[in-house]
Amino acid sequence: MSLRGKTLLITGATRGIGLAIALRAARDGARVALLGKTAEPHPRLPGTIFSAAEAVRAAGGEALALVADVRFEAQVAAAVARTLEAFGGLDILVNNASAIALTGTLDTELKQYDLMQQVNARGTFLCSKLCLPHLKRASNPHILNLAPPLELQPRWFARHTAYTMAKYGMSLCTLGLAAEFGPEGVAVNALWPLTVIDTSAVRNLLGGDPVARACRRPEIVADAARAILVRPARTCTGQFFIDEEVLRAEGVSDFSGYAVEPGALLLADAFLPEAVRAASPTPLVDRMPQAPRPPEASRPPEASQPPQT
Repeated sequence: MSLRGKTLLITGATRGIGLAIALRAARDGARVALLGKTAEPHPRLPGTIFSAAEAVRAAGGEALALVADVRFEAQVAAAVARTLEAFGGLDILVNNASAIALTGTLDTELKQYDLMQQVNARGTFLCSKLCLPHLKRASNPHILNLAPPLELQPRWFARHTAYTMAKYGMSLCTLGLAAEFGPEGVAVNALWPLTVIDTSAVRNLLGGDPVARACRRPEIVADAARAILVRPARTCTGQFFIDEEVLRAEGVSDFSGYAVEPGALLLADAFLPEAVRAASPTPLVDRMPQAPRPPEASRPPEASQPPQT
């Protein structure tokens, strides 16, 4: 099976995982509506929604660039309407748009809290709500949320309660919508990476190139998404998938091509249940190993002094 002739609406599709999913669908010959906020080049972020659409066309798909913000109902409604006008229907919604701030409670500004809730939880609910009437008319409709497995363990809240609440909001949408619309034939599933994925957020917020070298590329998530989206909707719903597990079930055993730096230790993503980690043949670490500090006597004298201003 393939995605040829299917119409996908993907949020947060300008770059990273969203764009990778769009390009994988394009190679099947899909029609892709790409929704994103970046209409003009950004100093710290690659590409625009228009360059993403050009890449989709170059990969073999049809593309529609939609400048919209998932926080605003009117903008999303207009984007859905343009998708229907351009492609005549809708088969798949991928809720990928997400905001992140890995801060503790006292360091989380309310504007950050509001942004994460509005984009992650509310945005997923809004896009799903507006797309579902059209998905219900498709032959094999899917909603796929880039959201983690629901595991209410204190460790996933301790360091970043606000982010976890917002991200689990996407997971709760998966659980609820699958139960509500599964009987009507709409599949609603979640997909989450086993390892941290090399994205702009990782490079800008989580440590730059050293951390990126311990990541996998977004293509692993895209390949897993494609494998889910071609499955029969009535028998594949309400699941919280892990990318590597999906691909192993498809017969993939060599994952070295997905690594940013082949052979490097890979960082485990957050929210992974222990059972998932234990079952994975892939060695994972929770943080980058620190280079040992040289003995005091071997360091130059200025190394032990605070910097001068």
